[in-house]
Amino acid sequence: MTKKLLAEVLGTFILVFFGCGSAVFMGAEIGMLGISLAFGLAIVAAAYSLGHISGAHLNPAVSLGMLTAGRMGLADFIGYAIAQVLGAILAALVIMLIAQGRADYSLATNGLGQNGYGAGYLGEYSLTAALLFETVATFLFVTVILGATQAKAPAAMAGLAIGLTLAAIHLVGITITGVSVNPARSAGPALLVGGKALADLWVFILAPLAGGALAGVLFAAGLTRAA
Repeated sequence: MTKKLLAEVLGTFILVFFGCGSAVFMGAEIGMLGISLAFGLAIVAAAYSLGHISGAHLNPAVSLGMLTAGRMGLADFIGYAIAQVLGAILAALVIMLIAQGRADYSLATNGLGQNGYGAGYLGEYSLTAALLFETVATFLFVTVILGATQAKAPAAMAGLAIGLTLAAIHLVGITITGVSVNPARSAGPALLVGGKALADLWVFILAPLAGGALAGVLFAAGLTRAA
């Protein structure tokens, strides 16, 4: 179990470092397409390098989906979630330390790729829009993960399918919420940035967990699972 938890810490670090790091360091140069690809490619990298150890959930919503699908126990879910949040915090801390090496960087102004909604945040979408997007997007993401990692799916393609799905979700939703679909990914930057990012964090915990749990329930019921 220790190896699995360490893999989840490292894997979530990879996801947040490359994903949020691309937004902080290269956002103006690569744009939303580049940031979307960075998140997707980070998942591919983590899945193929660490998936054989822990399954590379890297996301409490994914682990909750596995729990409600009957594919992991409650104690393992709790351990995974703690490890994932820790990995995200460490990645956000490293991003912050690197960013502070730039003369014009300000944590309050430039942030750490945190999620948000409403006035002043990207497309300024409403709370209702943010909740709906995060719930639906996470449901679809976890449904793909559960399907791609089930016994009858081609195992060699799982990491690619999952990574491309995350990239596609970002292409749809960056201007809505910055795209969370992952409470750990949101918690890491928000805890360091504080302010509005921290005040908004409940949205990016509640909605992804609801979407992930629903995906697992439908999988367990056989509605999204191979016969």
